[in-house]
Amino acid sequence: MRRPNIVLILADDLGYSDIGCYGGEIRTPNLDRIGRSGVRLSQFYNTARCSPSRASLLTGLHPHQTGIGVLAGNGAPGGYPGSLNDRCVTVAEVLRDAGYATGMSGKWHLSGPLWEPADSWPTRRGFADFFGTLSGCGSYYDPATLYRGEVDASAETRDPQFFYTDAITDHAVEFIGREAAAGRPFFAYVAYTAPHWPLHAPQEDIAGYDGVYSAGWDELRARRLDRLRAEGLLGAESALSAPDPAQPRWAAAPDQAWEARRMQVYAAQVERMDRGIGRILDRLEASGVSDDTLVVFLSDNGGCAEMLPLGDPEEFRAKRHIVPAATREGAELRVGNIPGIDPGPEDTYASYGPAWANLSNTPFRLYKRWVHEGGIATPFIVHWPAGGLTAGRIVRTPFQLTDVLPTLLAAAGVDYPREYRGRAVPHLEGRTMVPALRGASVPDTPLFWEHLGNAAVRRGRWKLVREHAGPWELYDMDTDRSELTDLAERRPDLVAELATAYQCWAQRVGVISREEAR
Repeated sequence: MRRPNIVLILADDLGYSDIGCYGGEIRTPNLDRIGRSGVRLSQFYNTARCSPSRASLLTGLHPHQTGIGVLAGNGAPGGYPGSLNDRCVTVAEVLRDAGYATGMSGKWHLSGPLWEPADSWPTRRGFADFFGTLSGCGSYYDPATLYRGEVDASAETRDPQFFYTDAITDHAVEFIGREAAAGRPFFAYVAYTAPHWPLHAPQEDIAGYDGVYSAGWDELRARRLDRLRAEGLLGAESALSAPDPAQPRWAAAPDQAWEARRMQVYAAQVERMDRGIGRILDRLEASGVSDDTLVVFLSDNGGCAEMLPLGDPEEFRAKRHIVPAATREGAELRVGNIPGIDPGPEDTYASYGPAWANLSNTPFRLYKRWVHEGGIATPFIVHWPAGGLTAGRIVRTPFQLTDVLPTLLAAAGVDYPREYRGRAVPHLEGRTMVPALRGASVPDTPLFWEHLGNAAVRRGRWKLVREHAGPWELYDMDTDRSELTDLAERRPDLVAELATAYQCWAQRVGVISREEAR
């Protein structure tokens, strides 16, 4: 039997309710089509931040086991190495050895060295074909660390039509078409940077959202929750969380036209990504392999509340090595969220802020970096016409990133190795989701998270979570998915039990506490 092709699509900083089939007002017809005709998960979780989520997604391990507990970049002497280590094996390495063509297009963000080839580069971790960036983010018009294979491709950005989202799509479409024509099963990892800041989008895409966000974040959050319930993804257990108390209500917000413009650009970024996904789906169809291709879509973390600049603009540039001093035409770059300066053009470098991120994460609270629901809940779509999936099904069993690699290998009929290149590799931390995707009932299993001291464990209906070094909070996910009523004081026995389970997990996978890292 021919093995299925696999297309794994990852969005960057996309919130739980941004796309249409998860309640959003953003136009995403291609994701909506495969979401509603495929399988959607209502309780799938990422790992709260860019690099850790990518490490877990590609290895089936918790990020701490891979060398990336915070972000790419060496955290020595007290932190994580910040580069994908040689003790893990990637899905690309396993599938390549099983006869798959392996290609990646987009953001890597799993390697410390950005300027010289290293053992943690995608070309050395299973991807025979690579086009993309090594850094965490950058201009959509002139991204830094852009490579084809291991060759600097930055000259390509001199084309005045260059836009990174489109370039990622172009390469993915080319790879899929070539490998489908050759008759080999292929694995395409498509890692968009959209809609991560900076807010960059063509003017015609931005104009398509004129007036859409003038109602403001309060009204739009309520509308999104109504649509999430109409889609059958959430129910009465998911009440609308209170607005972020640090942000004004929309009626009192200054500079409303400028605020609406920020969200317009964000929406335009998402729609352009969806347009690219449509081109990928069209190429699968034109190549005659659509039915035999497993397509997965998700986001690496919840909506991002970060405000730019993060400190002094020059220090920001120096630390990140990603922000050019000027545009390709030589104009000075305007870094930051400045009322009156509309984001979108190449000479701007802005983010959309906490209040709009709160909209992205509807109905949940908190954001990227936190392991409350707003930071880790993601849309998760699986489409595989020939795979025996239950079309239109919504899976409510909780799963997380460690479950993706086992699922892809199970679908491909490929075994996970006990050792790789002469060295033992850790056992997979997750389990296959295939039975659940095909309509079978599967038991829950404990899930764990840690990022920057934010920690959580979920077992069945119960979730224990804390913020940084704060006290543990306990929530009943069956009745309070939005984490509004803390039951820790009422159930100290359960808090102690789950906290012990968390500590055992943290010690086993190599979590470095914030105290140890100092």
